[in-house]
Amino acid sequence: MSSSSTSDRILDALEADAQASHAEIAERAGVSKPTVRKYIDQLEEEGVIVGYSAELDPKKLSGRTIAIVGIEAESDRYVEATRGLKEVDAIERLYTSSGDHMFMAEVRATDGEDLGNVISEEVLDVDGVEAAHPSVLQERLK
Repeated sequence: MSSSSTSDRILDALEADAQASHAEIAERAGVSKPTVRKYIDQLEEEGVIVGYSAELDPKKLSGRTIAIVGIEAESDRYVEATRGLKEVDAIERLYTSSGDHMFMAEVRATDGEDLGNVISEEVLDVDGVEAAHPSVLQERLK
């Protein structure tokens, strides 16, 4: 059995397959089903697990475009920018970043033109946002 914590093993199993049953997770994590249930409930309550989703291969989607968008905001307008970006429906996920951009957003659109409209008419209109740098996802490799 791994020396990692029980919650880490359960999270690893969930990340590998978010549809796995408690029995499957218990087997992978080396714990009982009641332990899995207890830890998942606790991790959800603490906000560690914030949801469950399907992972998509952008190349196989028809009529949908997924982009990762680096977003710059005025540092003194960070709170306003955060609030505004959370309200953009096309932003599926939003993260703060210590890299090249202040925020990283996963944006969903119907096509490249729609993506451009979302960025120019919604993202860049958010109070405090200065720039957006989209990268359209082409194909999932792993």
